[in-house]
Amino acid sequence: MKIYTAIIEKCRDTGLYVGFIPGFTGAHSQAESLDELNQNLREVIQMLLEDGEPILEAEFVGTQNVVVA
Repeated sequence: MKIYTAIIEKCRDTGLYVGFIPGFTGAHSQAESLDELNQNLREVIQMLLEDGEPILEAEFVGTQNVVVA
């Protein structure tokens, strides 16, 4: 079992959730709900893994608040 961290945003124009796996080329999707997005991302990752284990170009580290006065 592999665990990947997805970055999720919500598009103001479409209202859709958009998710991607940092550094995993092609691992991105969108959906109307978070549950649907999770399922879509799982399917995309499974499909991409059929070509072999990816070499991730980046690794999720975390988030950081930046205060601008």
